Amino acid sequence: MKPAPASSAPVAAGLPFKRLLLVLGVVATAYAAALLVWGDSPKTSLALLWSWTGAQAAGLCLLNYLLRGLRWRLWMAHYGRHFGWLQGLRLYLAGYAFTPTPGNVGEAARGLMLARQPLGAGQSLAIFGAERLADLLCLLLLCLPAAGWVLRHPAVQAASTLLGGLLAAAVLVLLAMLGLLFKHRARLFERLPWLREAWHCLALRPWLWLGLTLAAWAAQGVAVWLVCRGMGVGLDVLTATGFYAIAMVAGALSALPAGLGGTEAVLTGLLVAQGATPAAALAVTVLARLLTLWLAVAIGVLALLYSAAIRKEISLR
Repeated sequence: MKPAPASSAPVAAGLPFKRLLLVLGVVATAYAAALLVWGDSPKTSLALLWSWTGAQAAGLCLLNYLLRGLRWRLWMAHYGRHFGWLQGLRLYLAGYAFTPTPGNVGEAARGLMLARQPLGAGQSLAIFGAERLADLLCLLLLCLPAAGWVLRHPAVQAASTLLGGLLAAAVLVLLAMLGLLFKHRARLFERLPWLREAWHCLALRPWLWLGLTLAAWAAQGVAVWLVCRGMGVGLDVLTATGFYAIAMVAGALSALPAGLGGTEAVLTGLLVAQGATPAAALAVTVLARLLTLWLAVAIGVLALLYSAAIRKEISLR
């Protein structure tokens, strides 16, 4: 596919530093207050970040960013934007500076920020849509290991008939919605051209992006398991990954900036239901979010500033 002329692509808006700092301040205050009020020993909990376990978990999170960056390069090449490994990864990471936005929609600015040959708004939104759909699919697959734990839970068994009926109804509604979408996809694609483009992205080497995405989120699931083990929460790796995936899906459905609040509440609740103390569950959640979310935001801000001020590859005008 031929790249769109540079003149037709809008220039990205500047990074809202004040809003980002406000979000960071609020989140840092909330995390610190939660650990101080409900945690056993905040200092001991945070010390895990500087341990060998914390280093391993951080390395797995970095692997997540690398694999998803490779996926982004694949779809950017589809629109004629070819980058080297390091350059592509750096430009991809810069987009994480916009993650604390409702539904992570700020990440759609990745393609718009390019100083040379930026993507059109529709193409940039298409890649963002493909990313979110791929992430959702793989997170749903990773939820499956936790399904066995959910089905064995006493509360679920006590209300098995009711829950079974609700689940069947939900499946029927979902199938009906998918049927309608498939039937009217031509009209939907006509009204939302970016969705058609996102579909084309997903049709490009599907086994490659599926493998990269699944491996990326599984790596972060293992990172959460390492944090659980370091905090003395007994949980096998598959269940920990499933809990993390469920929390991520819940956070995404909340449409809050980076799933803030929803992801933390669901993950903490699942860990408590599994048998962890509220203090340990809260500590695991805070540490997991620092590693799986805020580490990416911090790296993203650094990559954005470096790419804009030094490499001149990104325009913030």
